[in-house]
Amino acid sequence: MEQSLWLEKFINVYQELGTENLTSLSTIYHPRITFIDPLHKAEGLKALIDRFHFSYENILQCDFAIDHVFQSNNEAAVYWTMTFRHTSLNGKQPIIVNGHSHLRAEDGLVIFHRDYLDVGAMIYEHVPFLGIAVKKLKQRAS
Repeated sequence: MEQSLWLEKFINVYQELGTENLTSLSTIYHPRITFIDPLHKAEGLKALIDRFHFSYENILQCDFAIDHVFQSNNEAAVYWTMTFRHTSLNGKQPIIVNGHSHLRAEDGLVIFHRDYLDVGAMIYEHVPFLGIAVKKLKQRAS
């Protein structure tokens, strides 16, 4: 099945997304976007772009590699690998996080975006002292 134009645009924007071009998000998201990830929820395009500006404030570099895409009509699941460097985490060394996004489109734009990812692997494991506790807790749970 060929990808819809809205999904193609979404993937292209995220593969090029960086701190210098966050305004490109307005080309793929619906004005009434609902964006949810394990740490945030944003309702509306302005709130979403503000959230990204805040989130990227201490990001030195962030890249998304799209691993798999499944689409059915106006919905899609996008599996990705994010590699980022943060001013305060992991000694500014790259952190790799796997996740996926559930997307829904309306009028050729993404109106619903929910991310699923391991916040421990993304943040908590890279905070001094807390990281050791999170890693031990994960080991005990497995």
